[in-house]
Amino acid sequence: MGYITRNTYYFDTPGEANTEDAARFAVERAREVGIRTVVVASTSGRTALSFLEAMKGRDLRLVVVTHVVGFSKPGVWEFDPVAIETLRAAGATIVTGTHALSGLERAISRSQKLGGASRTEAIAEALRRTVAVGLKVAVECVLIAADQGAVRVDEEVVAVGGTMSGADTVCVVRPAHTATYFDLQVREIVAMPRNR
Repeated sequence: MGYITRNTYYFDTPGEANTEDAARFAVERAREVGIRTVVVASTSGRTALSFLEAMKGRDLRLVVVTHVVGFSKPGVWEFDPVAIETLRAAGATIVTGTHALSGLERAISRSQKLGGASRTEAIAEALRRTVAVGLKVAVECVLIAADQGAVRVDEEVVAVGGTMSGADTVCVVRPAHTATYFDLQVREIVAMPRNR
């Protein structure tokens, strides 16, 4: 039997303070295993810009997955227009798509008339509670990116998510489309908060 030995990093606490280290760990792992694409969640563009800086001069492709228009407030997109210009000028791909692990399901569970949790939300909650909020975010971003054609399902990516803001979870994922969710594989945890 064979095995691989790689570093895994544990942050003391979750959150934005870990973003620069998460970016460094993501680039380190991508280079170590020959992955060419880093998928990162970014609500406003700040996290994406941190990753763009960490990836500068490296032969890596950045895919940024953002909230949909209206996520926090009807008709409003939270992503900074200046960040969009900077990221696109640097060759980053920006993907905006409905949350794969909530979307329409959230409307049903929040409804006064229907209510109740869905199976999709149970999967999301299991990822959040048993591993890390950032893992749920990273997995969801990979699903969204695959559904939009921004990543291939036959090539591993480094996926990054966070807790509330910034980045604190880095993993290696074999992507899948939302419709084939159970084909997705989290193959390595590179970094995550130890306490959540």
